[in-house]
Amino acid sequence: MAKQNIKEIQEAIANAGHSWQASENQFFRMSDQEKDNFLGYTPGPNDEPLEVQERISAENYNAFKASLLAGNQEFTAPAQFDWRNNGGLNYVTPVKNQSSCGSCVAFGTIASVESRIKIQRGAAFNVDLSEAHLFHCIARSQGRNCSNGWWPENAMIGFRDIGVADEACYPYTPADQNCTNRCADWANRVTKISGYAKVNGISAIKEWIASKGPIEACFSVYADFYSYTSGVYKKTSNDLRGGHCVCIVGYSDALECWICKNSWGTGFGESGFFRIGYGQCGIEAQVYGANSVVGSYDINAKKVTGLWANNENRNAWAYISDIGWKKISNNNDIGFTNLVTDLATAKTVGSTVNLTIDETEMISVLYVF
Repeated sequence: MAKQNIKEIQEAIANAGHSWQASENQFFRMSDQEKDNFLGYTPGPNDEPLEVQERISAENYNAFKASLLAGNQEFTAPAQFDWRNNGGLNYVTPVKNQSSCGSCVAFGTIASVESRIKIQRGAAFNVDLSEAHLFHCIARSQGRNCSNGWWPENAMIGFRDIGVADEACYPYTPADQNCTNRCADWANRVTKISGYAKVNGISAIKEWIASKGPIEACFSVYADFYSYTSGVYKKTSNDLRGGHCVCIVGYSDALECWICKNSWGTGFGESGFFRIGYGQCGIEAQVYGANSVVGSYDINAKKVTGLWANNENRNAWAYISDIGWKKISNNNDIGFTNLVTDLATAKTVGSTVNLTIDETEMISVLYVF
């Protein structure tokens, strides 16, 4: 297919009644092979082809719209949500650049897990996990590389069963390698997830994002996407270039779009992010979320600003500054009573506290200062 010039793309956008902006940016000026190197999602052995995934997403979008018009939609999630600004706090880690290697699955997966960690441990918590470990080690062991890409479910399984080390343990470079550059103590530095779920349908994806956090999604990339600058992307090209995985960090019902964190550096789109319309390019067909991050962790020098309980046996929560609500461990009566008493005292006198949060996301240890 002959390469379009930027004017033809802009005219196609206008003729289709879309409003997104296209420009002759650094990606548009690349050769087709260079562009393709920035992708990397390959449908897995049990996945439908990209074109079928697109049709399924479009059908689900039409059903979603029909349900809205019929008044049957259950509005369990807010009409808009963005983890880059939730209550004034940013739970999304900085945009990275996969560069000339088809490792997008690793970047999309890690972006979602990094945000899950920040949601669990506080927006100020610093986390930077190793895409190189996930791709050059775990994907590599399955015969995957920069040229043939990977699929998201296997990435989630790797996170669950093996774990992923931090970036400092194995810094990313966009070239195939035999997992020889990771640190010697990598096994002691991995982060694991408790499990994962495939999330189906617009309503379910919105619900997951609003209640649990950003989520990985894969979609078909068409030639016009490389010229994207801003706005809500809707394809006008028929030149399918391949599959790509990203992280959905929010959405807007008013604009009917997903807000996505890309892995092409901050020079792409809206400072490394882009928006894409519901039902576009199969965006809802391959969506995976991490359930929770495994392991206890410490939260230090925080204030207790709220307490809540109901009539259920040993059911109480504390609101920790900069963190949010955390349930108080209810393993036994004495421990539960002591924790509630100490948290109440800290709230009353305004003391700072150090906490240990266990693997079930409950407050298990408390030190009051």
